[in-house]
Amino acid sequence: MSKINRMTTKNYFEDTLEDKGLIIKPEEGEKLTTNGMSIQFKVESELTKDQLGVYEITLAPKTIGAKLHYHRFMDETFIVTEGKVNIHVGMKEYEAEKGTVAHIPRFTPHAFRNDSNQEAKLILLFNPGQRREGFFHGLHETLSENPVDHNKFLKLYNKYDSFPVDVENMVQIEQ
Repeated sequence: MSKINRMTTKNYFEDTLEDKGLIIKPEEGEKLTTNGMSIQFKVESELTKDQLGVYEITLAPKTIGAKLHYHRFMDETFIVTEGKVNIHVGMKEYEAEKGTVAHIPRFTPHAFRNDSNQEAKLILLFNPGQRREGFFHGLHETLSENPVDHNKFLKLYNKYDSFPVDVENMVQIEQ
């Protein structure tokens, strides 16, 4: 019995189109809520081969989103969609109103919170995605405990490329 060699030809001159787009409606996406903050997953890391993660964050009035920290391997972008969010970037603090975009490159300390008496919403983008959903699940679990275990909180932060600037004051809720 002879072997038949089949050669497949590749087309180096034309693109192969795919139908892989995704539309996520406002109410869609897994949602986690704890301590005045909700996080709704919009575009998860797995969908983008870990290139991007997109999340909608809702902050109740007078709620801290995250205390001062930085990332080594990802950039973070905030887009305020409702209300006002105080964003600390590097050495400055800004009151970001609806429509404001804040891009935070790697190694740039940053924090965010809602100091107002109104709810605030923002879209949060991580590039690359760094499987951030795992961080948010762990954050939900850790912040739901009373009291919050600081060592567990720091372990979670470090696993997901988040490094608090002040380890003694890193948990975003009052105890």
